[in-house]
Amino acid sequence: MPSPPSLDPGRIRAIVFDLDGTLVDSYAPITASLNRARRAYDLPEMAVDEVRRSVGHGLESLIADLVGPDRVDDGVRLFREHYAASFASGTFALPEVASTLAILRDRGYRMSVASNKPARFGRAILEALDLDIHFDDVLGPDRVGHAKPHPAMIRRCLEAMQTEAGETAYVGDMVLDVETAAVAGLPVILVAGGSSSDAELAETGERVLPSLGGLLEILDRA
Repeated sequence: MPSPPSLDPGRIRAIVFDLDGTLVDSYAPITASLNRARRAYDLPEMAVDEVRRSVGHGLESLIADLVGPDRVDDGVRLFREHYAASFASGTFALPEVASTLAILRDRGYRMSVASNKPARFGRAILEALDLDIHFDDVLGPDRVGHAKPHPAMIRRCLEAMQTEAGETAYVGDMVLDVETAAVAGLPVILVAGGSSSDAELAETGERVLPSLGGLLEILDRA
């Protein structure tokens, strides 16, 4: 896997964020919706911590891995029916997210979201949490036709923020986010507590923060 470029905080004027595990915790409604699909095939229910490690690669991948590769179409349908009715009430902002985003915006950073969650859900979540005001765009595979690590979402975010790759940092919670940043040519900062374990994040050799608030010490552009 190629490595992302090194971070030069003084050059950064924009940030692209992942969503699940980085800004919000929506693992409970994801797990409940996945279990709805699994029950249709008489599969036992899974716990949130089991599902957490599989989230982030896109819904089709999640269903193929945890419901069955020959059940993707029906599994996706069952998942989305349940998730559409439950995602808003079961999702919450992670610690320090609201205050960190507000301070970063006050410091002049442009911000966007690139998630493998469909954008219609991602934007609705951010609106429900009053976080949408911070972002120039909220993207998902349904908007660009490709899931991460394909760089299409990152490129669209750069267009929305009117910035270049060398001036933009990518913030995520997974090893997948390191690959995404590398392909798109952005430096990456990782936040612990999401889908990748602390050990997996450490193995990437990239900077890992215990929570999003640590960004304020790195990106202190006034």
